[in-house]
Amino acid sequence: MIERIDSPANKKIKLAAALKQRKQREKTGLFVAEGIRLCEMAAEAGWQVEFGLLTGQMREQERGAKLVEKLTSQNCPLYEVPEAVFAKAAGTETPQGILLVMAQKNSFLPQTAERENPLYVVMDGVQDPGNAGTIIRTADAVGADGVILLKGSVDVYGDKAVRSTMGSIFHVPVYSGVSVEELTDFARCNDLQLLATALDETAKPHFGQDFTKGTAVVLGNEGNGVSQEILAVAQKTYIPMYGQAESLNVGMSGAIVLYEALRQRKF
Repeated sequence: MIERIDSPANKKIKLAAALKQRKQREKTGLFVAEGIRLCEMAAEAGWQVEFGLLTGQMREQERGAKLVEKLTSQNCPLYEVPEAVFAKAAGTETPQGILLVMAQKNSFLPQTAERENPLYVVMDGVQDPGNAGTIIRTADAVGADGVILLKGSVDVYGDKAVRSTMGSIFHVPVYSGVSVEELTDFARCNDLQLLATALDETAKPHFGQDFTKGTAVVLGNEGNGVSQEILAVAQKTYIPMYGQAESLNVGMSGAIVLYEALRQRKF
């Protein structure tokens, strides 16, 4: 049974709206997935959903009706709201009429990797939610074992980052708020090589690295690159460039390096 909410002062509307703020996401351990495709992927992945908000117009569409049926079969509490009330909770300028308030996952880095010679991607101070979402999406595409965000990186559960993952956040483990010490301990315990992208005289081309070993690829901040703390303990690698471009976007750099890892491992 889908209940009706008409007041913008309702606690659930206020909660969904408050989750636009990072401090509220961290306080509650919740986040919002908004839009028909993202909500479909969340339902398919079987993530814990606290509740969903939807409009009557979305519910009347064939695709929307199928999604509602799936969510209902998973015992997800759903609430129909007027479009004006939905707009208050939504994070997009042109809402599609459905959002899910969901529980975050995988915040703590495990002691041991699940498989031999795993592949991880690490974000060191990456700030742009679009870049972070692209990196998570690429990690999912190449079959990486997880994405690790060091302290000081963007919150991947923000609405822009979640949308940028195109649903991959539901498929690849994401570990946030990890310290450099925790990362290096994890790498040592799991026999991972730390490869940091850096323009340095001692760096090797990315295609000259051996990605068949257990590997954690570290991608740095958009302006400052990988931190000195990481560079001191990692092997340096770079992407050769022969044109006039000074640098590559961090999301693009991550894709190039991770697909070289995929090539070596699968082909």
